[in-house]
Amino acid sequence: MADQTPLDRFKAVLGGTARALADEPELELAYTADAPAQSGKHLKVPMPARALPADQVAEVRGFADGFALRLRHHDQALHLKAAPVEAVARAVFDAVENARVEALGARGYRGIGDNLESALLMRLKSDPITRARSRDEVPLSTAVALLARERLIGRPSPALAAPGMALVREWIEEKAGGDLDALGHAIDDQAAFAKLSMKLLEDLELVEGDLMPDDADDGGNEDEGQDDTEQDEGETTDDAGDQGQGEIEQRGEQQQGDQQEGDGRQQRDDSFDEADGEPGDEGEDGMMPVRPNRPVHDATPHFDYKAWTTSFDEQIAATELCDADELARLRAYLDQQLVHLQGAVTKLANRLQRRLMAQQNRSWDFDQEEGLLDAARLARVVVNPAHSLSYKIERDTEFKDTIVTLLIDNSGSMRGRPISIAAISADILARTLERCGVKTEILGFTTRAWKGGQAREHWLAAGRPPQPGRLNDIRHIIYKQADEPWRRAKPALGLMMREGLLKENIDGEALLWAHSRLIARGEDRKILMVISDGAPVDDSTLSVNSGSYLERHLRQVIGWIETRSPVELIAIGIGHDVTRYYSRAVTIMDAEQLGGTIIEQLAALFDAAPR
Repeated sequence: MADQTPLDRFKAVLGGTARALADEPELELAYTADAPAQSGKHLKVPMPARALPADQVAEVRGFADGFALRLRHHDQALHLKAAPVEAVARAVFDAVENARVEALGARGYRGIGDNLESALLMRLKSDPITRARSRDEVPLSTAVALLARERLIGRPSPALAAPGMALVREWIEEKAGGDLDALGHAIDDQAAFAKLSMKLLEDLELVEGDLMPDDADDGGNEDEGQDDTEQDEGETTDDAGDQGQGEIEQRGEQQQGDQQEGDGRQQRDDSFDEADGEPGDEGEDGMMPVRPNRPVHDATPHFDYKAWTTSFDEQIAATELCDADELARLRAYLDQQLVHLQGAVTKLANRLQRRLMAQQNRSWDFDQEEGLLDAARLARVVVNPAHSLSYKIERDTEFKDTIVTLLIDNSGSMRGRPISIAAISADILARTLERCGVKTEILGFTTRAWKGGQAREHWLAAGRPPQPGRLNDIRHIIYKQADEPWRRAKPALGLMMREGLLKENIDGEALLWAHSRLIARGEDRKILMVISDGAPVDDSTLSVNSGSYLERHLRQVIGWIETRSPVELIAIGIGHDVTRYYSRAVTIMDAEQLGGTIIEQLAALFDAAPR
């Protein structure tokens, strides 16, 4: 094998080591430029450079060791049976179990421990804990897992996470320090370890009271939700204004959605499929966007920001990123995720629809000299046919032609429940607004590669000039165009479930892109809603520019849109406080809240007068 390169020999040794560590001779090890992943006995780890730099070798070994240990020491069926339903609790439960699996391999084997730590450092670079400024911004799953790792492996948490850990360490230790200490006694028994993990979740108040008081209080609301659906299908909108009163608390709605898991899909069909046959739903595919006349000061300004090259950037339709069969499979997977949330979010969507339709309802001017005969004045007309002021005139309430753009962060830190909930919410929102005559566009943003792509290679070939600006290939994805009916765009939303799609996020340029598409539209009112889980992150760019390069650009773009543009901008942060960027924003700590939050924020926008 003298003709083998060092990289080939490394791959052969790593594959053999992974099979031995997993005790699985049929294990297959592959290499990818996308995110590392495991699917059964198929492992995908990062592709190291041909020169085999020591840090990249350790990182690759870490992911391979972690996946192999999981195959050997983790029983997925047992884990699913013991896992809690609530999203935050589930994330902590999963993270602690992963710490157990890695501890089983690391104890007694310093090399494995070093490799696992290298992989951990890579994961932490994109974790919100490294950017947290308050306790609420620290993801509990990461913090608790690091504390469990300290107990089980005996190694301190990486310095990269130290500031974030300092915000929550004392609180976690006070609440569940004894539970963390007890985990080591059951490290070899997954079932016993899972029970101790549940005790830890209870002491952290992540599962206490789950589906108890709120669930009982919502008994009447479930009937209300069914009535809402029936009303939307069978009644006119004359009474819609009366139905829009009263707010149901989000947590109650979400727990109710869990109760309706069994019939969620049927309710979805009943609630929305009727819209498929409405006239005009084929859209205006051939219509070009209209650019209205606007003042010179609305033109895009020049920020203190640049890209090294835009030659490798990509603006692409979701349907072009994978074939129709894979899109259908991904959409089916998304529909499975949608089932248990459908009940709660559908009722919120129905409430938004009633509010919008109420604003579009026609009203009457009474006691007119001429017009249509007022039936309430019929007796008076019979008695005295010449009596005036017995007529009414119908008039339309002003409702501005509106377009809503949903811009979704497709970065790697959104992987898992956040991106699933974002896709589900976008799906339901598009259907709801389409029925109300409001155009909806759904966009996503990420990069084409991790840690720089062809742009970085181009920069390296040019001799590494200082301060190159943005140094990655951006990918802007069009999931649904404004004039495209939901029925036609439905499969494309499944792309968000695709393994390897989510990479890094450059928010400022994505905002400008979505904004420029909105400005080109002819609607009177334009709303841009951003869904993100943190600040912009691109390791390639930040490694050769100032550490605040991307964040400063994002703030400049937001400030310009909020003060100079007719577009109404609103942001929803998942597990990260975005109120420090956007003046109109809301932060949620649980991805399950996203659907309800989107609906409520839009409802509040439509209730308020447009600026």
